[in-house]
Amino acid sequence: MYNIATLNKISHEGTCLLGPHYQLTDDTSEADGILVRSADMHALEFSPRLAAIARAGAGVNNIPIQRCADSGIVVFNTPGANANAVKELVLGALILASRNLSPALSWTSQLRETCGELGIAKAVEKGKSQFAGREISGKTLGVIGLGAVGVLVANAAEDMGMKVMGYDPYMTLNAAHLLSNSIPVTGNLDAMLPQCDYLSIHVPAMDSTKGMINAEKIALMKDGVIFLNFARDKLVDEPAMLEALACGKVSKYVSDFPNEVTLGKPGVISVPHLGASTQEAEDNCAVMAVQQLKDYIENLNITNSVNFPSCSLGPRKTKARIGVMNRNIPKMINKITNIFADLDINISDMINRSKGDYAYTLIDVDSTFDEKAVRKALEFEGIIAVRIV
Repeated sequence: MYNIATLNKISHEGTCLLGPHYQLTDDTSEADGILVRSADMHALEFSPRLAAIARAGAGVNNIPIQRCADSGIVVFNTPGANANAVKELVLGALILASRNLSPALSWTSQLRETCGELGIAKAVEKGKSQFAGREISGKTLGVIGLGAVGVLVANAAEDMGMKVMGYDPYMTLNAAHLLSNSIPVTGNLDAMLPQCDYLSIHVPAMDSTKGMINAEKIALMKDGVIFLNFARDKLVDEPAMLEALACGKVSKYVSDFPNEVTLGKPGVISVPHLGASTQEAEDNCAVMAVQQLKDYIENLNITNSVNFPSCSLGPRKTKARIGVMNRNIPKMINKITNIFADLDINISDMINRSKGDYAYTLIDVDSTFDEKAVRKALEFEGIIAVRIV
């Protein structure tokens, strides 16, 4: 029986897929796997049994990725599972900001008390001009980051009559295939910024992207630009953004991440982190997270891991499958295969993949073997963890 701890409410659409060999628990001390959404795991002590963490969502800044990698714990996420939900909210935000809906709705909500003898209807006709906005059709949207969400936003904005430009120096073949062929893509952000009436950022939050939208980048933007951030607040130097709002360089900053710096400040439209908050997105993320977690626990296959390479031999059909996690250093594969030869274990299939500083080897064997002897033989420098099913 495998113990799966849930640190947040996980949709039943996902957990119902676990099956009879799994049981859900709130106790992480004996967990074989963890399902999580937004709970902060950085201070959490991990069980020696813990094999994997599956994040029902894309961002993993709530998980200690490096510590997990060094402990041989695979961290999964679910890229694309909530992409449509975020895309729809971004499109709503485009119109919300362009048509001044946020201040207009706030004004209207107080109209009964403020209209006085003029009456509501006449007060509306007299006051509505202060909220006159602009149409998005024919305007230029720059999409920073063309991953699962960015591609959907770019395509949908083009369908709504906008001119769209994309920036992504690391665009994948799959994203390129899905992106409309009439949308130009550049690897030069500085060249794109001055051309855009609207900008929407969709890149992961990493050390290399923290504060990438800073005072220098903002200075390159078109005067009066509207900036949308439904990715992560850490991507934007928000004090610099507030200065740009104060001088009119940026007309509005729409953020899905209210915080002490921006909340209530002029020109800021704060959305309460609703990007993936739809039932459909929660269901999709839960299903994907559970499927990836199960496939690893039962078959040792890795799909959509953020700290180990994708590596799969499909469903297990042999007597046993062995997964070896190691540092990505020279001669490791030779050492591993030589150990199997020395132990007279026949390898029926094998695959090895690497990702950054880490590598993973999957080995199918079709004969019986001494598990303790294999584990003992694989205890050498560079080996992080060995799992056998």
